[in-house]
Amino acid sequence: MSNGVITESSVLDALRSVMDPDLGRDIVSLNFIRNMKIEGGVVSFDVNLTTPACPVKDRLREQSRQAVLSGVPGVIDVRVNMTAEVRRPPALGTNRIKGVKNIIAVGSGKGGVGKSTVAANIAVALAKSGARTGLLDADIYGPSIPIMMRSVGEPEMKDQLIQPVEAHGVKLMSMGYLSGEMPLIWRGPMAHKAVQQSLLGVNWGELDYLVVDLPPGTGDVHLTLVQSVPVTGAVIVSTPQDVGLQISMKTFRMFQQTKVPILGIVENMSSYVCPHCGKHDDIFGHGGAVRAAEALGVPFLGEIPLDAAIRKHSDGGVPVVLAEPDSPSGLAFAAITGKLAQQISIQAFRSIPLTILED
Repeated sequence: MSNGVITESSVLDALRSVMDPDLGRDIVSLNFIRNMKIEGGVVSFDVNLTTPACPVKDRLREQSRQAVLSGVPGVIDVRVNMTAEVRRPPALGTNRIKGVKNIIAVGSGKGGVGKSTVAANIAVALAKSGARTGLLDADIYGPSIPIMMRSVGEPEMKDQLIQPVEAHGVKLMSMGYLSGEMPLIWRGPMAHKAVQQSLLGVNWGELDYLVVDLPPGTGDVHLTLVQSVPVTGAVIVSTPQDVGLQISMKTFRMFQQTKVPILGIVENMSSYVCPHCGKHDDIFGHGGAVRAAEALGVPFLGEIPLDAAIRKHSDGGVPVVLAEPDSPSGLAFAAITGKLAQQISIQAFRSIPLTILED
């Protein structure tokens, strides 16, 4: 395809200078460039990223535009359309959930660290970016997602599959919808069966990401998850203080032993910002999760402040990333979600043979 001195190959050569900072390769060899058109001096094309939640999307758009404008003689305008296609890492010999590309486990060593809040906000932020997202509340003894997401209606059976409910653009399933206010006094085998049914017996449809909110600790539910389906990776949630971190490391080692990649660590309740004077108060300490991530050699996804808005909107059924996206906590969740999506893309990229990427 050419028009005068402007050719498709000359445009691609110019775009080879644009590097994906996470994958460490240029966007041409990664096969990100799609649907190129050259009309007079106007060049248009798509940059097809690995996730709609890419935090450097705007930077890559501008770099692509400038690379062609400055690198190809005769070009007077460049129109870059950013698209995304979430990749699914191969998982040979394991059972997949039909239509689900990536499963993200969110765990913690102990209760009360905000694990479910993190899971709900990540799921909503992914959906807000344009990704097809589901959220499974696997904390069968203390389900909280029905409250935090405040969906309308309850799951129904159709064609021998449970039809998930939906809220804020996220497909939801939780034992809380089925048990109501009654406690589930179950032994291990019943919990195992319930989790398998929630994973494999639900019509999730086509999902880019399924976020799984695990119960605290390292018990039957965790083992059922990793033995039933291929888990793309896990997120560890902790508070800054030493006791929380030490207990969370048990969850970290459990995922290591079951060969689940660690996508990163999140520090919740990192600091309190006074709404009146703006002073920071590190009630539970600060920076413990960063130091733990560095020592363990895993990504640190970010820190979330101790913010009354998180509690208020969680109780109201609208996660803060949607209710107050420009608040400190809303921005923190959005940034964490972007970094998480990057790590998932890196996992998928590492699993794909180089020859396939270059075809």
